[in-house]
Amino acid sequence: MQILITAAGSHGDIAPYTGVGARLRAAGHHVTLATHDTFAPLVRAAGLDFRSLPADPRAPRPTAGQTPDPAPTTQRALMRRAAAFIRQLGAGMAEAAAPGTDLLLLSTTTAPLGWHLAEALDVPSLGLALQPTAPTGDFAPVVNGSRSLGRWGNRTAGRLTLRVIDRLHADAARDLRTRLGLPPATPRTVRRRVEAANWPVLHGFSELLVPRPRDWRPGLDVVGTWWPHLPPGRELPSPLEDFLAAGPPPVYVGFGSMAAGEGERLGALAVRALRRAKVRGILQAGWAGLTAPDATAPDILTIGEVPHALLFPRVAAAVHHCGAGTTAAALRAGIPTVPVPVTADQPFWAARLHALGAATPPIPFTALARTLSADDAVTRLAAALTQATTTPALRTRAQHAAHRLATEDGAAAVLQAVADVTKQPPRTATLP
Repeated sequence: MQILITAAGSHGDIAPYTGVGARLRAAGHHVTLATHDTFAPLVRAAGLDFRSLPADPRAPRPTAGQTPDPAPTTQRALMRRAAAFIRQLGAGMAEAAAPGTDLLLLSTTTAPLGWHLAEALDVPSLGLALQPTAPTGDFAPVVNGSRSLGRWGNRTAGRLTLRVIDRLHADAARDLRTRLGLPPATPRTVRRRVEAANWPVLHGFSELLVPRPRDWRPGLDVVGTWWPHLPPGRELPSPLEDFLAAGPPPVYVGFGSMAAGEGERLGALAVRALRRAKVRGILQAGWAGLTAPDATAPDILTIGEVPHALLFPRVAAAVHHCGAGTTAAALRAGIPTVPVPVTADQPFWAARLHALGAATPPIPFTALARTLSADDAVTRLAAALTQATTTPALRTRAQHAAHRLATEDGAAAVLQAVADVTKQPPRTATLP
């Protein structure tokens, strides 16, 4: 079967689908992952075909002499930028879905566009979500943080969030349907059709963190974490192995795709906090460019991209932004987390980790970046580091979570769902 997975965003939005794709390929399917050019090596390393999607989040920034786009400073400006991103993405989605595709697997980011492709191609589709996005009374929309608004308020906020998403997709949906030769239909109309048909959506996280809400419609399931593909024989770089062997387990510090351009300041703050807590540290550069002030210091090592699956079991604790993937990776390794959420769904996952007893109280990134003075920020982070590395209950809870996650197989649930949704002979269609 020819399966096309579409995903857009940062590394954490893409990497889990390499593991899903590799399992599907091992089951005999031909799998293509359409995403940004930045992640082509990641996709191909998993043995998957790659197709390019535009709107790459890691596109080169303007060089000296060029005028950069002004950063959005208002809600309206943010909405305009998001709508422009989606419109550009929509054009690329049409090109990625070649004739001959038998099944579409759509990430949260690409699903509102992918529904139109499935209609044009006349093929089935499945949603593969990394966050819970359907309205529920159990919690507020994950992009709104972790504060509950009560059951009625949570559901209302969830429905309003979907309306905002539909509004952001209005121009892209119109362009895409015209290009595909489909009759006009608003994003809200298409969403209602999809939901009325109980469109299946699998959620790639553990019920240990988010139990399936009882008020969700049929077709929405929580199946367990999808882990990024790890090529056989992959090892940590020799300098990192040497550093790990040279002393007690260090603390990992990384912010993934967050805090771009703030690496020098954040690195200096992290190093001071690590030393005040009397622990060694590994700084992962990430998109922030996190780096230590003294590259030769024996107690601190700065690294590039390495698999969390290999590194996290070797560290004492992890300071991170609480993206969905990093959150799961820390639990899988059985290590405590010091949550420093930045934006979007990160405060939600930080709160879930803390409620589980596997993390210290979250420290909002804004507290470290803007609210506190440098000395106050160092003091607060150092106290959290000490708590994470000296409190047995935190490690015990994290290890219990690791045992639970080891019993789950989210990719197997995708294999079963693919079999279920394609029981009938595949229909054929060509793009206009």
